[in-house]
Amino acid sequence: MLPMKTFREESMKRFNPVWLAVVLVVAISFITRTVLLFYSFPDIDFSLTNIIGIYGIGLFYDLCFAAYLIIPLALWCWLSNDRVYRKPLNYVVITFFVVLLTGIIFFNLVPKELNKWLPVIAGGLFSILFLQYLWLVFKNTRYRLAWRSNGLQLFFYVQIFLLLFNAVSEFFFWQEFGTRYNFIAVDYLIYTREVAGNIRQSYPVAWIVLIVAIASFLIWLLIRKYLKASVYAGVSFGKRSLIAAGILVFPVLVFFFVNNNWRNFSDNSFVNELAGNGAYEFGVAYNNNALDFDKFYPTISDEEALQIVKKEIMERSPTDSFLYPDSFSIERRVTYPKPPDKMNVVLISVESFSASFMNYFGNTQNITPFLDSLAYKSLFFTRFYASGTRTVRGLESLSLAIPPVPGQSLVRRPGNDDLFSLGNVLKGQGYTTQFFYGGYSSFDNMGPFFRDNGYEVYDRSELKSDEIHYANIWGVADEDMFNYTLKKLDEDSKLNKPFFAQIMTVSNHRPFTYPDGRIDIPPSRQIREGAVKYTDYSIGKFLNEAKAKPWFNNTVFIVVADHCAYAAGKSSLPVTGYHIPLFIYCPSRIEPAIINTLSTQIDLPPTILGLLNISYDSKFFGQDIFRQPPGNERVFISTYQGLGYLKDGNLVVLQPPKHAEQLLPDFSTGSSSPVPVTDSLLKQAIAYYQLAEKVYNTGGYKYK
Repeated sequence: MLPMKTFREESMKRFNPVWLAVVLVVAISFITRTVLLFYSFPDIDFSLTNIIGIYGIGLFYDLCFAAYLIIPLALWCWLSNDRVYRKPLNYVVITFFVVLLTGIIFFNLVPKELNKWLPVIAGGLFSILFLQYLWLVFKNTRYRLAWRSNGLQLFFYVQIFLLLFNAVSEFFFWQEFGTRYNFIAVDYLIYTREVAGNIRQSYPVAWIVLIVAIASFLIWLLIRKYLKASVYAGVSFGKRSLIAAGILVFPVLVFFFVNNNWRNFSDNSFVNELAGNGAYEFGVAYNNNALDFDKFYPTISDEEALQIVKKEIMERSPTDSFLYPDSFSIERRVTYPKPPDKMNVVLISVESFSASFMNYFGNTQNITPFLDSLAYKSLFFTRFYASGTRTVRGLESLSLAIPPVPGQSLVRRPGNDDLFSLGNVLKGQGYTTQFFYGGYSSFDNMGPFFRDNGYEVYDRSELKSDEIHYANIWGVADEDMFNYTLKKLDEDSKLNKPFFAQIMTVSNHRPFTYPDGRIDIPPSRQIREGAVKYTDYSIGKFLNEAKAKPWFNNTVFIVVADHCAYAAGKSSLPVTGYHIPLFIYCPSRIEPAIINTLSTQIDLPPTILGLLNISYDSKFFGQDIFRQPPGNERVFISTYQGLGYLKDGNLVVLQPPKHAEQLLPDFSTGSSSPVPVTDSLLKQAIAYYQLAEKVYNTGGYKYK
C-alpha cells in the first residue's frame, strides 16, 4: 500500500494535463496582453492603477477562460479508469478529430496552390502514426508504456498549438479593430470562406503556422515529463472524483457569477480591453448575439418613450402630422409644398471610409484627390456620422433610417422582410430600385435583406468572366462593378421610369489589393492608403463616365461611407471613429455648398426623399437634414453593446447592465471626459433606442 503522501502525489499527477493547461493559458495570455499593451502604447493611459488593473483583472479573466478550457480535460482524467486512460489509441482518435477540425480551417487559410497537397500530407502523417502504433503494440511492456504517454503528448501538442495560434490571431484582430474578440469575430465565424480568404491574402499564413508549430514543439519539450507522469499515475475512482469535483466547481462559478463588465474599470477603452481575455470575450459576444433592451439597458415606460420621440420629431419637422396619434406609432405624413421632382438617384456606400482620409480634414497623403475635388462641386457634409462600426450597420441605417438596436444588425435578424425601407418607399413611387455589390451578396445576409425589402440585387455572380479584370476574396474590383452598374443603369433609363441604385464598394478592405497601373501606390504593398486611393480613383472614373450618359443631368449622385476604417479609441465610443464624409452631387440641379450641420446616417433616406420633393407617409426615425432647425441636431453612434446619443455637444452612452453615463467628447482627438448626467438628455437617448427596438420587435416597422 502506498503511503498517504505518495498517494496524494499520484492523485494530483493524474490531473497534470489540467494544471498544465491552466499554466499555459495564463502564460500565453500574459505575453499576449503585454504585446498588445506595447503595440497600443500611444493610446494607453499609463498609471499605476491602470497597470495593476490590466494585469490583475486580466489574470482573473484568463483563469475564467481556463476554467472552461479544462472541462474536457478534467472529465477525461476523472471518468477514464487506468486501463482506458493509458490506451494510446484513444488519444490518437481524439487527436485525429482535433487535427481534422484544425485542418479544415487551414485548408481555407493556406495558399490555394498548396491545398492539393494537404490530403496527401495528412494521409501520410496518420499512416505513419498508425503503423507506429501497430509496431509498438507488439513490442514489450516498456515500449507500450512509452507509447501510452506519447498518445497524451501528441494530443497535448495540438492543444498548445491551438492556444498559440489563437494568440497570434488575437494580435491581428486587435491590429484591425483595436479590441479583443467581439461581436465581429462571432459574425466572421459564419462566413469562413470570405474571412479565411481575407486572412490568406493578407498575412503570410504558411510562415505563421510554421513558427507556431516550432514554438509549440519547444513548449512540449518542457512539459512532456509531466504528461508522462499523468499516464503512469494510478488513482482510484473515489480519489479522482474528489479532485474533479474541486476542479469543475470553478467553471460553474464562472458561468453563474462572473460578469465581463468587471473589466471596465478605467475611462480608457484600450485599458479595459487589455484587462479582458480574448477567448473569454468571444464566448460572451457569442452568447449576447442579440440583447434585450428592457433587460440590459436603463428604461422608461413605453408611453413616455413614445411621447419623447414624437416631441423630438415635431420640433425637428413641425409640418409633419402624425397619422395615428392615439396608437403606439410614429407614422406621420411628411409633406413638401413643391411637386415631386423624381430624379434618378445613385447612392454609393463606400467600404471603411473615414473622413480623416481626406485632405479637407487634414490628411497630407493625397489619397483622395477626386473626392477632395468633389467636395467643392457638391453638397458636402462636414459633420456627418456613421451609426456603427460594420458594413451591415451602415446598410441598415442607409436603408431603414432607424437607430442602431443593440446586438445584431437588423440586416441579419429574423423577421427583417418587407420593412419600411428607402427601397420600398421609392418603389412605391414608381422607381426601379436596385442594390449592387461587388462580392457575393450572401455575405452578411445582404442579398436576402435587400431582396426582401424592395430592391433587385446584383452581385459578382452576375458578371461574366471577361467583365472581371481583378478580384480578391471580398469581390471584384470596384471599377468592374461600377462598369456593370453603368450598363444596368443604361437599361433602366430606357424603361421610362426613374431609377434608384445603391452600390456597395469592396476594395477598401484588407487585404488592400486592387488592379495594377491605376494609381501611384503599387498593389503589392497591400496598405490601406493604396486601397483608399484606388477606391477614390474608381469613384472618379465612374462619375466621369456617367457624365457621358443621357440620364446624367437628371441624376443625383450620393457618396457616403458605411463606417470608418478604425473605430477604436481611448473612450468607449470615440466620436472620431464615426466621422465620415457625405457628398450629394448633381451639377445640373444642385448648387455646391459646404454643410456644417451635425447629422447622421439615419437622416440620409428622408433627406433624399426631401431633395426629390416626395410627400409620403413615414415611419422613419430619421428626418430631413435640411428641415431641422439649428441647435436641434442629434447623432446616433454605437458598438454592438454601447449605444450613443450625441446632442448639444454631449454624448450619452447606454451600456449593459443598466448603465448610463454622459461624456463631453473631444471632436479632434476622440477622447472624452465624464460630466453629470442631464436627465432630459438621458431620457431622449433611452426613448429613441427603446422605441426603435420595441417598434421593430412588435412588427410596427413593416412597410405595409
